[in-house]
Amino acid sequence: MTTLTKQTLSHLDWLESEAIYILREVAGQCSNPVLLFSGGKDSLCILRLAEKAFRPGRFPFPLMHIDTGHNYQEVIDFRDQRAAELGERLIVRSVEDSMKRGSVVLKSADEPRNKHQSVTLLEAIEEFGFDCCIGGARRDEEKARAKERIMSFRDEFGQWDPKNQRPELWNLYNARSHKGENIRAFPISNWTEMDVWQYIEREKLELPSIYFAHTRPIVRRSGAIVPVTPITPAKPGEQVEDLLVRFRTVGDITCTAPVESDADTVSKIVIETATTTITERGATRLDDQTSDASMEQRKKEGYF
Repeated sequence: MTTLTKQTLSHLDWLESEAIYILREVAGQCSNPVLLFSGGKDSLCILRLAEKAFRPGRFPFPLMHIDTGHNYQEVIDFRDQRAAELGERLIVRSVEDSMKRGSVVLKSADEPRNKHQSVTLLEAIEEFGFDCCIGGARRDEEKARAKERIMSFRDEFGQWDPKNQRPELWNLYNARSHKGENIRAFPISNWTEMDVWQYIEREKLELPSIYFAHTRPIVRRSGAIVPVTPITPAKPGEQVEDLLVRFRTVGDITCTAPVESDADTVSKIVIETATTTITERGATRLDDQTSDASMEQRKKEGYF
């Protein structure tokens, strides 16, 4: 007589299982999906989940990054390296290309480009005919993202209406769309920042170096730590100091601030994340702190 041993699944096992199910639903329901991959920690988790969902075969979708032209080089280099290691197709479309076409016009040369990614994204969706974009947005990041469905519907203009979304009762997901419409799929919607770091630790995922503590020239501006770079130079009268910092989230240099930290390993980051009282985007995403560039408004205009 065989004795069956009941296996206890951890919360990461449950989250992983749900995300893999969502990725397979996208592959089954959508004719031409794409996975948005920036080289950041959330999209790296999505890559691992896609490996578990579809390997040893190829992914049933290419990877794509919408580059502002002002991203940290460490992250861009890591993005290219990881895509090459996986042997998957990587499509890169740049806000700078949209600027050359005249579809993006900056108010000034130093205007942050992050909010203009929506234009380039919609252009790329039209160029390739994608009917679903898979991304690593999570509900705990920001109040507008908390309104998202797992399969978030966009109309033929690429716009998001939080009051016009499909019900998802009993974990039944509808990713079908008519020509011109689009779905944004979020497999790790129910994950938290802590879940992401614990999954990275469990899966031993490699990361861009800027996620770990390093010394960087910074200035303190409006309560935030702002990195000093050729794109974000110190203003007259500001004092530049070398500080031990790391990034909790990465994106355009003009809107992504580091935090003071000595966490130089994933284990230390997990501990630090458990004790912090500041939200992930609260003091690190400068573009979230201005009303004219609010996340909800940008999402209504097509932002991811």
